[in-house]
Amino acid sequence: MTADVSNGVLRSVGEHRQRIAQKVVGRERELELTLAAVAAGRDMLLEGPPGTSKTTLLTAITQEWGIPLLFVEGNADLTPAKLVGHHNPSRVLKEDYSEDNFVAGPLVDAMQQGGFLYIEEFNRAPEDTLNTLLTAMADRAISVPRVGKINALPTFRVIASMNPYDNVGTTRLSNSVHDRLNRLAVDYQDADAEERIVALRTNASGQLGEQLISDSVAVTRATRRHPEVYQGSSVRGAIDLTLVARQLAELRDVSSPEGDAYSGLVFDAMIVALSGRIHVDEASELVPEHVLREIWEDRFILEPRAAAPG
Repeated sequence: MTADVSNGVLRSVGEHRQRIAQKVVGRERELELTLAAVAAGRDMLLEGPPGTSKTTLLTAITQEWGIPLLFVEGNADLTPAKLVGHHNPSRVLKEDYSEDNFVAGPLVDAMQQGGFLYIEEFNRAPEDTLNTLLTAMADRAISVPRVGKINALPTFRVIASMNPYDNVGTTRLSNSVHDRLNRLAVDYQDADAEERIVALRTNASGQLGEQLISDSVAVTRATRRHPEVYQGSSVRGAIDLTLVARQLAELRDVSSPEGDAYSGLVFDAMIVALSGRIHVDEASELVPEHVLREIWEDRFILEPRAAAPG
């Protein structure tokens, strides 16, 4: 993407927002703030649990701008060489070091293509790797030995994400890293937005499908409030729960969202879709299946009794 096109992007940010919003459910505020920051030429840190539409948001923006979105997983193996690139060893032996046998890493690719470099689990990356990123963010250029200086196109951005609920294997980011990044907290969406997401992703319809969407979102959201759970499931759990439950309904010939057959298949689908997605507190004596049973009973036994007349 040329600089002229980039300037055009910045001038028409309002028009772009309207088109991007059609691809993102229930993230109007987050879209507006993220789009404003990246259109202003800033790098971003999106802080929130998995399954909160961070990737969807960035995908929609980059598709609208016509630029690539390059994914990198932050972990202890993400060395500066893996991020920047390396010289092809076999060609080095035959031809010596040259620019032609340099294999670009995701950082160089993003800079040269003017794309977004999206680093998930940013706080798991080694410190020397983060320092390499600091140079790219500060100078919009890096120097690669035996290759030379690589300048970033105007639409190049570094977008980082972190999960505030997961501290295992993470490191505290330095002040210099925080100083280079704009930050936006991205939390779970409300129930209505999550139901619309599940409906969009599953195509569930009719009386049975609509009730499955409602129940799937309700029990999934309940995993985030359970006192024995330190991290519940994202909306991805509700999507899978709905999909699995629909298949179970077909296998068991359940056509009505009423009765024990329906509530039973929802519980079985919960075990499959949610038990691996919830993280029970280490001090708890419960296992995920017990937590899900409690949530299921609240939804299908206690709530109907409370709502019954008399």
